[in-house]
Amino acid sequence: MLTRYGSRRRFPPTQHVKTTRKRGGWTAFAAGLLFSTTALAQISGSALRIGVLDDQSGPLSALSGAGSVVAARMAVEDFGGTILGKPIEIVAADHQNKADIGANIARTWYDETGVSMITGLGNSSVSIAVQQLTRDKKRVSMVTSGGTFELTGKYCSPNGVHWTLDTYSVTKGTVESLVRQGAKTWFFLTADYAAGYSFEEVGRKTLVDTGGQAVGAVKHPLSTMDFSSFILQAQSSKAQVLGLANAGGDTINAIKQAVEFGLPAQGMRLAALYFDITDVHALGAQIGGGLTFTASFYWDMNEKTRAWSKRFMERHSTAPAQAHAGTYGAVTHYLKAVQAAGTDNADAVMAKMRELPIDDVYTKGGSVREDGRVIRDMYLFEVKQPKEASGSWDLLKLVDTIPGDKAFRPMSEGGCSYLKR
Repeated sequence: MLTRYGSRRRFPPTQHVKTTRKRGGWTAFAAGLLFSTTALAQISGSALRIGVLDDQSGPLSALSGAGSVVAARMAVEDFGGTILGKPIEIVAADHQNKADIGANIARTWYDETGVSMITGLGNSSVSIAVQQLTRDKKRVSMVTSGGTFELTGKYCSPNGVHWTLDTYSVTKGTVESLVRQGAKTWFFLTADYAAGYSFEEVGRKTLVDTGGQAVGAVKHPLSTMDFSSFILQAQSSKAQVLGLANAGGDTINAIKQAVEFGLPAQGMRLAALYFDITDVHALGAQIGGGLTFTASFYWDMNEKTRAWSKRFMERHSTAPAQAHAGTYGAVTHYLKAVQAAGTDNADAVMAKMRELPIDDVYTKGGSVREDGRVIRDMYLFEVKQPKEASGSWDLLKLVDTIPGDKAFRPMSEGGCSYLKR
């Protein structure tokens, strides 16, 4: 059941099995043990509620939004709709890319609606705020849309999971690939928010490590429509690559305007550091053909991804983006962990999520690392030229596979505080 944010409905508190106090130390101990075990082995409300909190109407909505709600509902249906004798429900809301709004919705969900886990969380400032709140509330957050690698570093949480890509994995793969091809000087066009800073930070470090150089950078606000002044600065830098350290509608608009200003015709390559199938479709292969980027999923990779994506497309208007497939995988893994733990208690569920292997349509042979980072393979894609495409969503070709142990920032470099303790 899809319910809407804003409901003031109250749900019954956790029910505990009552015990009778007996005389004798061993009897009292056994009764207490029975009480604690029985209290743990349950769902804390009348239903297990999962919240999908994402950009539903703004520049990141095509990458997540309504599609992530569809994917979460598919995961619940495939699981069977119930768990430990209770129904599973999905609630959804639009955080409007504002950290305060996202945190307020999450707080209401936790305190009044009985939500046990929140997923989605596109926009890194929102994901950071909600992950910190989730830690305080002793619930679980599983970020499938937000990108900043600081979710498993500076802002790590013992009950937070970063499920899909991050700014380290997508940036490192793309920069290394282009530098190997001789494109060594870069100018960064960076979104003025947490993920944008992370893209540029990782890009600069990777350039230094691979013999490249950043010759300049400029920041732009979220939802910028006119990139002309920024494009002119990039053009005057004489860099070989314009690194687009942004996402969604901002990346699409920046690419279109860079082409209008003739940057590719003048020899400057365009590198999108966070790009997806929905972006390529909106841009069109005529403009995006030849563009290289790193991603975690493509609907046409194998029989399993094609079968799942066909089901998704029957319910949604687009092919699934990586956040959509990631949300399906995250919700599925969470439900498996709750089932195995016999409870939605955050500590018990997190222990099971780290213990259980991940093998689904999105992730093969993956695992949840101690800092919450999901380790999985990443992929380098190239946008097909128009003559190569056989359909409206036949847009990408696989160039390379980046093994999970090479794709993500080593845990030793993250500085996660609770690991130190």
